[in-house]
Amino acid sequence: MPNLSVNGMHNGVSASTGLSGKERARDDHIRRLCIRIGSEAVRVGQACGYRLEKIAGHDPETLARAGEGDARALDEVETRILNEANSNTRSDMQRPSMGQDMLKGRRTEIDFINGVIVERGAEIGRPAPINAKLVAAVKRVERGEIPARPENLYSI
Repeated sequence: MPNLSVNGMHNGVSASTGLSGKERARDDHIRRLCIRIGSEAVRVGQACGYRLEKIAGHDPETLARAGEGDARALDEVETRILNEANSNTRSDMQRPSMGQDMLKGRRTEIDFINGVIVERGAEIGRPAPINAKLVAAVKRVERGEIPARPENLYSI
């Protein structure tokens, strides 16, 4: 579940926005959306009974609370994300695989990442509406209805 959570937080967002990892982290709205996506994934995983490990260096409970509006948790998670984005350890243009797929005109794995979070949540009565909206946005870009751009996710 931690890898699913990390991929859920990054892949579809880059695919639907065209943003690299650092660009995604530096956009306030997109960064917080990624946190909310991860929060939903944590809560679905917990409800399924999974014992979660750290997710991209974040304590799962802290990540979940950050996405649910806990100011202290949000500050902790955002500080870590921004410190990593501002470090020189990653390329400014690095994109997760789904973002690369989108650039090459290939179908993405959205159904097997965020779609799984949505499906498992529905099965156990723990909805994941942010993940569902991301799935819909990625599919619109895949079909060529809209171009990949950050504005695709600003209303979520």
